[in-house]
Amino acid sequence: MKNRTHILFGLVILFCAGTVLGQQKTSYLPVVPNEEFSATLIRMKAEKPAVMKRQMDLLQARYDLRNDPATGVTMTRGKPVQQGIRVKLAPGTSWEKLAAMTPEEIRAGDFFPPGFLPLPHPNHPEGGMVFPQFEINEIKKQEGRDLTRFDLDFDLPDHFLPEFPAPLYLTTRPDLGDVSQGKLVTMDNYFELFDGILNPKQLEGLRLLLTPFPQQQFNQTSDRRSERPSRGVACFDCHANGHANGATHLVGDIRPQEYRHRLDTPSLRGVYIQRLFGSQRALKTVEDFTEFEQRGAYFDGDSVIATKKGVNILERGSQVQFMAEFQELLDFPPAPKLDIFGKLDPAKASAAELRGQALFFGKAQCVSCHAPPYYTDNSMHNLQIERFFKTKTINGLTASADGPIKTFPLRGIKDSPPYLHDGRLLTLEDTVEFFNLILGTKLNAEEKNDLLAFLLVL
Repeated sequence: MKNRTHILFGLVILFCAGTVLGQQKTSYLPVVPNEEFSATLIRMKAEKPAVMKRQMDLLQARYDLRNDPATGVTMTRGKPVQQGIRVKLAPGTSWEKLAAMTPEEIRAGDFFPPGFLPLPHPNHPEGGMVFPQFEINEIKKQEGRDLTRFDLDFDLPDHFLPEFPAPLYLTTRPDLGDVSQGKLVTMDNYFELFDGILNPKQLEGLRLLLTPFPQQQFNQTSDRRSERPSRGVACFDCHANGHANGATHLVGDIRPQEYRHRLDTPSLRGVYIQRLFGSQRALKTVEDFTEFEQRGAYFDGDSVIATKKGVNILERGSQVQFMAEFQELLDFPPAPKLDIFGKLDPAKASAAELRGQALFFGKAQCVSCHAPPYYTDNSMHNLQIERFFKTKTINGLTASADGPIKTFPLRGIKDSPPYLHDGRLLTLEDTVEFFNLILGTKLNAEEKNDLLAFLLVL
């Protein structure tokens, strides 16, 4: 019996190792790494420069990455908003020419802008959570916890990311404004910031959102991507101050690896009005989403690996409820030009903003999905972007159909770059051009500028 058990265990290891070597497709990750951690560390450190060069070359080919802020346009706490269309077009092509073509013509001629194609993870075959350097630095400073990966770095420049730290607003205490007082909320300071503002359940929920738990790349086993064994990651490492910081990952729902979508961490602001959670998962409550993240998303959707690495099983009736209760207090930033119905107050709005609102509710068709006052329909829509391009492989990502995607709220949208579910659109101007092409609305240059003016005041 003992020999039989050893043989079966050996077959499991071979099966998993075969998957890594491309010999067999499987939904499961290898349970036992096929090399020692010290060898993995040396190998992946040596590969890192080439990995990052490949990704940065792709970004440079797709986008204009320079730091060019708009004059007088900032996020809520003052970070400049980047201006202009950053997606590059092929020589001889213009946005006007593209808009005049049918999807079939664009697909046949391979004219679809590369920056509109799905964006791969910094190292798509590897995947996993990756944090911008400013988040890594602040967590290390406050908690002594290191979110650095030895195999890769974050890829998008800081000026295309949300301001850091982002302000934090509560539905229960709008009189307080930014409750974070300009600080990144962490385990070190949350109690002094929120004691006397939250009730005990909400304080405990916030504590749990700030508590690091084992995750696929950050854990205590030898199958990790941090040099030292790690306590893990916290929910608010990605959703910094209940908002977003640009941290990225791959969705856990899809197999094989090359079809998994990059995930741009969405803001948690306004979850109290949302009825679907996850860009494509369509989870029905924030409690479901909170529990799913810990059990599944933290471990690439693999429950076998989760058990090995120390999954944190949250208690649904108390811990999950407490975490959800705090999340549902997170409010949108102030929008002083909007009335109680979420539309412009004519006495406060400019002529361009009012024209942009008319376009939003009319020719541009934005309201078909983004209804006021929070500018979402709490539904999912399939844009069928694959109409415009042929399936292709990009740095290990198979770019094909995205499928239905959740309608995210547009309130406070200027605070939440980059855009679309995978962050492929760096500016709001890119986003306007993308939807003008995908929806076939044929906006002219003045109309695009007016629509942008409206989006900036939401």
